[in-house]
Amino acid sequence: MKSKTLLTEATKSTSFKILGWLTKLRSISFPKKIGTEKEPTIPWGPFKAMVQKEIGDHIRNWRFIILFSIIALACTGTLFATLSDGMKALVTDNSEHSFFFLNLFTKSNGALPPFFVFVGFLGPLFGIGLGFDAISSEQQKGTLSRVLAQPIPRDSILNAKFIAGIIVIGLMLFSLSFLVMGIGLIAVGIPPTAEEFMRIMVYTVLSIVYVSFWLNLSILFSVRFRQPATSALLGIAVWLFFTIFYPLIVNLIIKGYEPSKYASSQALFFYKQLKFYLVQIIPNELFDEITSAILTPSVRSLGPLTMEQIHGAIPSSLPLGQSVLLVWPQITGLLALTLLCFLLSYLIFMKREIRSRG
Repeated sequence: MKSKTLLTEATKSTSFKILGWLTKLRSISFPKKIGTEKEPTIPWGPFKAMVQKEIGDHIRNWRFIILFSIIALACTGTLFATLSDGMKALVTDNSEHSFFFLNLFTKSNGALPPFFVFVGFLGPLFGIGLGFDAISSEQQKGTLSRVLAQPIPRDSILNAKFIAGIIVIGLMLFSLSFLVMGIGLIAVGIPPTAEEFMRIMVYTVLSIVYVSFWLNLSILFSVRFRQPATSALLGIAVWLFFTIFYPLIVNLIIKGYEPSKYASSQALFFYKQLKFYLVQIIPNELFDEITSAILTPSVRSLGPLTMEQIHGAIPSSLPLGQSVLLVWPQITGLLALTLLCFLLSYLIFMKREIRSRG
């Protein structure tokens, strides 16, 4: 019994000694190592306030109201014209591959272009209109230096303008897509299938990426040039170059390589392939190819094909995953162009010296 009591007393004394050592170690302040300090976190409160302020400025601006009204009227006009004149062409009887809601985006009655053509043509103007005075107008008003005087990271300003522009573009395009589906639902009385709905949603997301490229390009010009008129003119000039002048240049180049009617099949294939690759740097062409593959499931290839590749092919509709894989290079190129414009504007803005006006 005595040995047991002695053992318990010894364990109690050692435990008390260990607790005393631990309290002493807690009281000791060790010097912090270099690089172990916590990095300053992003001030989400001011960043959220800046995004909300930019969204409110866009929505209340007459420029946004006018551009959105033009795009909405053009798209709804071609939709009603197609439904009134070409209803039989949209609904194919006794066909298991009839995509009525996809045809609303791609078909027309001939009097007006289809829905996706209006989005591809007027979408760049909407993106340029949102971003051409994003930074230059702040510098002219003298508000940019006041914002930077606050404890806010400089890159938060550019990120807020970019995210606010994407949100506004997304609201516009999703509202137009749901408007088209709603009008089609009223006209037919049958809801879209899961395949059609997913294809329309993927098309809408990729349309946001396409318009965001022009938004980033206009923000880049706004960061580089101090006058909003200069950045707006440059954005419109780039849009006109890729829409009108570059296809003319490509046609002139292709004209010199046009083979004769007695040329071999290899020469004809090289001619078609050269024409296909020369237009792959145009954002409009990339978006048109993405649209044709996503909204038209029967499209199985985009470039020229040889007879060996065509032989044995069964004409059928592709699933959504295969359609996305078909245009994956175009999607990657459009994303790369968008990120490149954002990266250039980010680098220029972070290195710029901004002073207050007098």
